[in-house]
Amino acid sequence: MKQQRRNARTGLNYLFLILVGLIMVYPLIWLFASSFKTNADIFGSSRLLPSTYVWDSYRLGWQGTGQYGFQDFFINTLLLVIPTVMFTVISSVIVAYGFARFNFPFKTLLFSVMIATLMLPNASVLIPRYILFNKLGWLDTYLPFIVPAAFATGAFFVYMMIQFIRGLPRDLDEAATIDGCNSFTVLTRVLLPLCKPAIFSVGLFQFMWTWNDFFNSIIYISSVKKFTVSLGLRLSLDTSSAVSWNQVLAMSVVSIVPCILLFFFTQKYFVEGISTTGLKG
Repeated sequence: MKQQRRNARTGLNYLFLILVGLIMVYPLIWLFASSFKTNADIFGSSRLLPSTYVWDSYRLGWQGTGQYGFQDFFINTLLLVIPTVMFTVISSVIVAYGFARFNFPFKTLLFSVMIATLMLPNASVLIPRYILFNKLGWLDTYLPFIVPAAFATGAFFVYMMIQFIRGLPRDLDEAATIDGCNSFTVLTRVLLPLCKPAIFSVGLFQFMWTWNDFFNSIIYISSVKKFTVSLGLRLSLDTSSAVSWNQVLAMSVVSIVPCILLFFFTQKYFVEGISTTGLKG
């Protein structure tokens, strides 16, 4: 009798989780299904499946309506995102290693200033950054995204790495030093292999945030030939003719595929990094 109750309770729990999962995934299902609908179906019917299928929405959406196709926006986004993610990971690891393992003058003050930057609203630094990048001649380039990433300006990522490195035993550093390793070798050969969960978490967060970034992209990038995916989607709504919403939704599906694939390929390290970063230290 107790076993039957336990099985029934487990079945109800799974049913509840399935229902919640369907509610959360339904917008994505609707997005994919609507990419095959006509405009009349999208706005005139609440049905999930289309009454009339449009099979060329992905092909036409990928070709684009102007001089540049969606493949150009896709390539531009990769040219922006990949260096930004790489420099973010490298710089965050180096700065976090310094804070977590070394003592130097004004360490506490510098750490406090870094944490304080997390409290700054993005709007408060938007105008000063724009003026600075304008004087440097970086507007309408990807440098406003790439160069700051190379100098560990992401305090959230640095703090995440600090917490993870602090959780690693210092005995590892001492043993490697006895074996003849210097501080840089300790980082590259001993700590970095152990920091994979945190590194993957930092890379995944930065990839998704930069890939989906619309606000900063529209401020710093003005040439259509340098538009990213998010700006390319917005550009398709600026046409003088009627908007083919199935093509817009189709390219929206394509634009989220890299983030979804990256998450599923790295979810093991991502979940481990998130769960251990906040508990160690």
